[in-house]
Amino acid sequence: MTLAEKLTILTDAAKYDVACTSSGGDRRGGRLGKTIAAGCCHSFSADGRCISLLKLLLTNVCVYDCQYCVNRTSNDLPRAMFTPRELADLTIDFYRRNYIEGLFLSSAVVRSPDYTTELMIRTLTLLREDYGFSGYIHAKAIPGADPLLTARLGRLADRLSVNIELPSSKSLALLAPDKKTDAIFQPMAQIKQEILQSKAERQKFRHAPAFAPAGQSTQMIIGATPESDRHILTLTQALYDKYKLKRVFYSAYMPVSDSALLPARRDFKPPLLREHRLYQADWLLRFYHFRAEELLDEANPNFNPLVDPKCSWALNHPEFFPVEVNRADYEALLRVPGIGVTSARRILVARRCASLTFAGLKKLGVVLKRAQYFLTCGGKYLEGLRVSPDGVLRHLVAQERPMLPQGAPEQLSLFGEEGAS
Repeated sequence: MTLAEKLTILTDAAKYDVACTSSGGDRRGGRLGKTIAAGCCHSFSADGRCISLLKLLLTNVCVYDCQYCVNRTSNDLPRAMFTPRELADLTIDFYRRNYIEGLFLSSAVVRSPDYTTELMIRTLTLLREDYGFSGYIHAKAIPGADPLLTARLGRLADRLSVNIELPSSKSLALLAPDKKTDAIFQPMAQIKQEILQSKAERQKFRHAPAFAPAGQSTQMIIGATPESDRHILTLTQALYDKYKLKRVFYSAYMPVSDSALLPARRDFKPPLLREHRLYQADWLLRFYHFRAEELLDEANPNFNPLVDPKCSWALNHPEFFPVEVNRADYEALLRVPGIGVTSARRILVARRCASLTFAGLKKLGVVLKRAQYFLTCGGKYLEGLRVSPDGVLRHLVAQERPMLPQGAPEQLSLFGEEGAS
């Protein structure tokens, strides 16, 4: 099997891993550096830069038979595997051609978690030590691997992630009986401790080695199992609180199996809008100081598909509004739909000099078409505005744009067909 054939198989096999920012874009015209269909993605480095990554699997040969995974051992599909030297050479070659700035490396579990992790360590060691590569590397830690191997992997990578995969231990036991929840949480706890220890050491010793300086993340599949949004968001909150994760990524289930344990392929539509609402709620947890129990409860276990979670919360808590922008504190401003972290800070600074008006709020970046229903300036609503619960809901729903992309998500390819566009 040629290197190009391996690359085609293993970049395509990595497309279901969404722990990165986007799938990039297609540069049309010409042949040099042409990239289409799968292979490149974007992510953020520890210092906040958006960078392009080569995203692939070390191998799609797997010993596990997870029903929701396209790479399960019972699935009949082309298999491939890079050697550590091939993958290191490939990464450096693409870096020198300016196709990429870093590497996103995951893998199926070949032979055992320890063996797979050792192969990943050899690859990253070649990159870091033989080639002197200091670019961004995101590596997937393999649950069940020896903690010493995970520690070595974290010294070589900028970010580590451990996929939690399914939102409950019951679902995991049903669809992936070879995997255990404890085996997933153990490396998460280890990575957290290693990061904290590394930070403490670097404060004392300037040249102490860093451990995953960009933190850790995880991913879970949405829609393959019956857990509610409340269950998923509560789990997310616990992961942020306990393991100090940088991000939790949500992946709308794509039907890749005819298993009776999963939704039937025939009429199943990936829950992309639900995935979108969970990302919006996740943003509220991380930046807007909301808690999972505030956004959903037993009476309302799933998000309203018509409006975003922040607007939904505002509509369900009329006692909190209106907020007077000239007196409200930072926390209260963050609760107003249409006011973000940046505009809330601008409001705090601007009102020191003069009382704010609606015209002034617009200049500060406030989205008035949402915020106008929930705030006042000088004790007054926007002139001519009529506020009623039903009317506000209708206006907010009307502002929502279609968010369901057509077809399955794809990524850039490093080897496209001649003439493709």
